[in-house]
Amino acid sequence: MSKISIIVPVYYNSDTLMLLYEDMKAKILEQLGDYELVFVDDGSGDNSWEIMNQIRKMDSHVQCVKLSRNFGEHAALLAGLNVCTGDCAVTKQADLQEDSEIILEMYESWKKGNKVVLAVREERDENPVKIFFANMYYSIVRKTINKNMPKGGCDCYLLDRQVIGVLQLLNEKNSSLTLQVLWAGFQTDYVYIHRRDREIGKSRWTFSKKFKLVLDSMMSFSYFPIRMMSFVGILFNVLAVILLINVLVEKFTVGTPIAGWSSLMCVVLISAGLILLMLGILGEYVWRALDAARTRPPFIIDEVKKSEQ
Repeated sequence: MSKISIIVPVYYNSDTLMLLYEDMKAKILEQLGDYELVFVDDGSGDNSWEIMNQIRKMDSHVQCVKLSRNFGEHAALLAGLNVCTGDCAVTKQADLQEDSEIILEMYESWKKGNKVVLAVREERDENPVKIFFANMYYSIVRKTINKNMPKGGCDCYLLDRQVIGVLQLLNEKNSSLTLQVLWAGFQTDYVYIHRRDREIGKSRWTFSKKFKLVLDSMMSFSYFPIRMMSFVGILFNVLAVILLINVLVEKFTVGTPIAGWSSLMCVVLISAGLILLMLGILGEYVWRALDAARTRPPFIIDEVKKSEQ
């Protein structure tokens, strides 16, 4: 009989953890058969760890993993995938914005032979501005990184044990786990979900984390930033030549005097700004190469507790 692991990354989710477990227990756990719940505390500063262990004492299928500090959701999911023992594993957010029943549908799809099952957001009950920027990110990903990224994006996915093994071999930092899954190229199926707006607790998905995700996605899976730098350099060279020809033609045919200090400073400032931008992009690549060369682990597990029942 197959076994499914449910990986739940936890970061300041003390107000929703017990509600999440009760929801899954009422709707899906008995129907899954042999299951395992893996809660991963990603350096929460609240009492999430205590609540996780309360759930562990209530259910013999639960194990709790505590990271030594906050490493980010990518690392927390990897830690959960490293300790889980199921034939497949599904990720589940702790914010109660997705229906738990979707796990049953994903599990059935896996039983049909699909090694990756993505839970695609078909509808979202969230702020229109937030939805706009999210859709813009996924559009950029589809055009410049991976055309298989779903239009609505996905937070939850089910992975076969073989796919989990590939992710463990990659062992990448400053990356996107979703894009790693898509890059692996295994047989993939899609199920569609309605993402509700968050009603309990406060989201920790800050602007800085979203911006880092964009950088990680672009620089880990696409050569677009480097190609963009080359294109901008060529474009400005062409414009400079056109401007030079235009100035000389006017000087010798019309007698227009060549502008002096002001125009020169504008060109210098624009050029300096572009150079600094390009150096910043190159610096990002250099730093990421250094970070990878140090071979530091993407996460450190401080403690693992399994049920004593």
